[in-house]
Amino acid sequence: MQVTETLNEGLKRKLSVTIPATDLESRLKARLDDLKDRAQIKGFRPGKVPMSHLRKTYGRSVMSEVMQEAINTGVQDALTEREERAATQPKIDIGEDQTALNNVLEGNADLAFEVDYEVLPSVDLADFKKIAVDRPVVDIADADVEKEMQRFYLSNRPYEDKGEDAVVADGDRLGLSFVGKIDGEPFEGGSSDHAHLIVGSGEFIPGFEEQLVGVKKGGTKAVEVTFPEDYANADLAGKKAVFDVTVLHIDGPSADTALNDEFAKSLGLEDLAAFAAAIREQMGTAIDSMARQRVKRQILDALDEMHKFEVPSALVDAEFDTIWERVVHEVEHHGRSFEDEGTTEEKAKEQYRKIAERRVRLGLVIAEIGNENKVEVSEEEHQQALVAEVRRFPGQEQQVYDYYRKNPNALAGLRAPIFENKVVDFVAELAKKADKKMTREELSRLIQQDEEDNEIPEEHHH
Repeated sequence: MQVTETLNEGLKRKLSVTIPATDLESRLKARLDDLKDRAQIKGFRPGKVPMSHLRKTYGRSVMSEVMQEAINTGVQDALTEREERAATQPKIDIGEDQTALNNVLEGNADLAFEVDYEVLPSVDLADFKKIAVDRPVVDIADADVEKEMQRFYLSNRPYEDKGEDAVVADGDRLGLSFVGKIDGEPFEGGSSDHAHLIVGSGEFIPGFEEQLVGVKKGGTKAVEVTFPEDYANADLAGKKAVFDVTVLHIDGPSADTALNDEFAKSLGLEDLAAFAAAIREQMGTAIDSMARQRVKRQILDALDEMHKFEVPSALVDAEFDTIWERVVHEVEHHGRSFEDEGTTEEKAKEQYRKIAERRVRLGLVIAEIGNENKVEVSEEEHQQALVAEVRRFPGQEQQVYDYYRKNPNALAGLRAPIFENKVVDFVAELAKKADKKMTREELSRLIQQDEEDNEIPEEHHH
């Protein structure tokens, strides 16, 4: 086999490969020999078919298989010889000339073809000890625990329908439909056909709930509010909005309940102190999870910053296509346009291509860190991930389980996030960490900002 490099530019490679006719002939003979003992041909006893007859009957179709096999092994051998790893399946071009191909099939000519591919770049890992991350530390104040207990109590105490002549009062649980508008134009996420709200819980924008007090069942009200300056969604922060609200139903709290030991017992807890401890623990778990997410984002940002190398365009294209398909689906699904989102299709493509490139580069860096430091996902961890995924679809567990059983790629895909988290944990161990005190709200805002910076519509499986 003769291999000549015809292109070497960045990660792109092109090879010209020639496999001699003599090599193809010896492969063909070996195949026909094997066939000789098995061929069932009328007029000949098994194993007694003359080679010339076999060649005449099967020669061309067997030679076609021999060519395919020679190309595959030829490409593999060439890459091994060159110590290169192809980023994606190499493209093979055997030319369009039918006469030349016939000559090869008939054993009268060498097989010549072109191989086109991109190599995986070699990744030189940076010194992770130079990475500095802020580790969020949030103290859970007693007042926050009490507020959360109150919120839980308001949502879970018994309510009764106040009837057709009901009027909204503080503490009532309402069913609402509304359309929110800024400068007369509805905005995304500002409408609902049927939302629930407990008046006085502070779940909606400041000033919203109070304006509903006194509205009758079935009545409407134009509620005027201003989004807080530090509102999580930066596009809405500080803006004035009007919500056209209709009160669908009004439930009033039952008179015979209070946030006390009895209420705690109705939840299966010993007393109010046990209820407070359970709420504090729940808040702590949620904060730990958010803090880990924030540290992970800083690690990934640092890895992205420290490793700058060219990435295979085929991998970026594939990643971009996956993202873009979801973006377009999301935009069309909501009946909106890129202009509605304050951008253009071209700008959006540019933004998502950058995200695709970052993802590919980080994927290569994470794979290299994992390989070099023997980070592995155990079978037990893989199974736990499958169980967690199945649990996400109550009532459809069997279908989801079967889907993964029949799709090895999807099943393997469950390993990727575990592997990534283990690599991030490995890097975090080596990085310089400084505790940074903050409130729960500040941590929430940081995470919201992180998500907006790399926002991609969710992928919906099944």
